[in-house]
Amino acid sequence: MIRSFIVLIQTLVMLFLGIFVGEEVSLNLKAPMQVSAGTEFNVELTLNKGNYENFARYQQELPRGLTAVLIESNNASFTFEEQKVKFIWLRMPTDKEFKISYKIRVDERLKGNFDLRGQLSYIDGNERKSVNVAVDNISIQPSASIDPNLIVDISEFQKSIPVQQPVSLLASNVKVARQTPFFTGEGNDMMVRLLVNKGNTEKFAKIEEEIPQGYTAEALQTKDAIFSYKDNKAKFLWMNLPAEQRYVVSYKLMPEDGSGKTDLKIKGTFSYIVNEITRVIEIAQRDADFSNLDPQNIETILASIPSTDIAPTSTKGSLTSSTYSGDEGGKELEVKFQKIEDKPRFAGKPVELDKQNMLEPEEGVYYRVQIAAGHKLVDIKRYFKRYKVTEDIRTEKHEGWFKYSIGSFPEYKDARDYRTKLWNSTPIDDAFVAAYNNGVRITVQEALMITNQKWYR
Repeated sequence: MIRSFIVLIQTLVMLFLGIFVGEEVSLNLKAPMQVSAGTEFNVELTLNKGNYENFARYQQELPRGLTAVLIESNNASFTFEEQKVKFIWLRMPTDKEFKISYKIRVDERLKGNFDLRGQLSYIDGNERKSVNVAVDNISIQPSASIDPNLIVDISEFQKSIPVQQPVSLLASNVKVARQTPFFTGEGNDMMVRLLVNKGNTEKFAKIEEEIPQGYTAEALQTKDAIFSYKDNKAKFLWMNLPAEQRYVVSYKLMPEDGSGKTDLKIKGTFSYIVNEITRVIEIAQRDADFSNLDPQNIETILASIPSTDIAPTSTKGSLTSSTYSGDEGGKELEVKFQKIEDKPRFAGKPVELDKQNMLEPEEGVYYRVQIAAGHKLVDIKRYFKRYKVTEDIRTEKHEGWFKYSIGSFPEYKDARDYRTKLWNSTPIDDAFVAAYNNGVRITVQEALMITNQKWYR
């Protein structure tokens, strides 16, 4: 009886320490019991593999809001995708005991408690075996440097898609620089070169440059991009980026009156996609020769450019939505929505924001049909009753406007058809399709490219 009691106590102690033992393989997971939001902490695993030497995989799923970066893999391949930490060995190290480690960054908006649970899987005698390990109830101390209204419990964070994504480590190396424009030697035409360091992004990307008045633009070197120039904007559009890690594109600026300027003010952005999230960075201008792609010279240029995302620019009073139309590279459709103002039922009593009517973010790419927008809130049920709209209408605040939309469609064509139905069955004749990615507004063109869907008029 006493011996059984001692064995039970030993087992409970091992469980408390996060140690789970298989027949010949054991794990020890070491992590702090208290961490701070907005900081990083280390996770260390000690593996005692006994005589096992073949294929093995360690996997651990992290709650949303935590991101992992490798410290030591001990000959394993390491990945962190879709919130899963994975170490894979085709053949285990020769040492009977070894360590692997990584660090976890905690989103600065979080508080509360979470668990770390992992599993080592391996094959022994044609039988799949596994060893589990866990550290429970790790406490996140909230950050003192962030607005308390933005802090959310990590358990609640799992139920919704955060509108503000943390800056991805994959995106930190994406940089674009513009060589200071110079005369080409043909009249007063000027050459503009752009150096792109694409980092880990491979798919859709767009360069958009705002050209000074009095000039037109013509493509010179495109690197297989679709080039367009309209409304003083020069654009390079890629569905798939070039294979090179770094490359240069260029265009020519031609003065309409024949007289050029020595100091042209150009503003530009580079839009790209990482992990199905659209990011936008400013294009920095540098006094350097981009025809010389010497590695040391390029590294110096790129090192001088900060790695920061910016919010996409917009046109006040109208919404410009890009829609993909095959070889033309997209048409710019200026959609002007009617400014709506509601008269409260009782004078002096403004309409209050109803959280039940607010648009909640959804996961993935989807489309909604926007029917109106205004700078002041309206009583949704009462206001849209006059327009014969009976569907569920949601409100979002975007770029200074309260925008009202209907539906949630994974396919663009379905949203387009619903928009047409509204045109034909209600007095609303300016409804249009809006696209979202994880709750963030993106252009319809980007959404179509992410989902590989076709555009329909």
